[in-house]
Amino acid sequence: MLRFMPVGDSMTIGSAGEHTWRYRMWQHLRATHGGPFRLVGPRETLYDQATGAADSYEYADPDFPRAHLAGWGEGWHHLSPLIADAVRDSRADVLLVSLGLIDLGFYTNATQTSENVHAFIAAARSANPRISMVLLPVIPNIRAESDAPFAREVALFNDLLAKTAANLDEPGSPLLLASLPHSYDIHADTYDGTHPNAAGEHKLASAFAEAMHQGWGVGGPYESHLAESA
Repeated sequence: MLRFMPVGDSMTIGSAGEHTWRYRMWQHLRATHGGPFRLVGPRETLYDQATGAADSYEYADPDFPRAHLAGWGEGWHHLSPLIADAVRDSRADVLLVSLGLIDLGFYTNATQTSENVHAFIAAARSANPRISMVLLPVIPNIRAESDAPFAREVALFNDLLAKTAANLDEPGSPLLLASLPHSYDIHADTYDGTHPNAAGEHKLASAFAEAMHQGWGVGGPYESHLAESA
């Protein structure tokens, strides 16, 4: 059985009332993987924007394996110290990682964030030397549209992430760099310029799904799922 752990920030944990891209990924794998799998991780909740606490179970459809390691306002900076225990305890095989926006926005520059990526990968491998990881670049967001210095840091970090994925890739512990979601539009695929709506959820799930299908032969193409209703 393959165990997938979604790892991320607010775009991955999602907020009360949403499906989340984690749900879309579960749907996709259930339809295309052809073998047993689980979503794993130490957390299950959504973030409640009304209370400011990550304690909501109000998923749009709660009937799926909701486990993850994601947090509202958390980045590589926060999750690198947690990943070894999370991998060890959940026996994760594949990490689906979407991080970086929070780091660059509030904590670390591109170079420092890249150093935290290295620490994250090393920690994950210390818990499972055969762990596989799919790394998603920082996706388009509203701050990068209006803040040129921030946009430059995002671009630099994404370049460094690509180099890290290439340099640290190992046959026994592969790293895949996912492509930015095809045709992602912050005005159509988010509800506030950053956080995905239903269309954005599908596109984030598609980015991971296509990387795994093309790189490892896991699952199938995602295109058919993009037409699904929310």
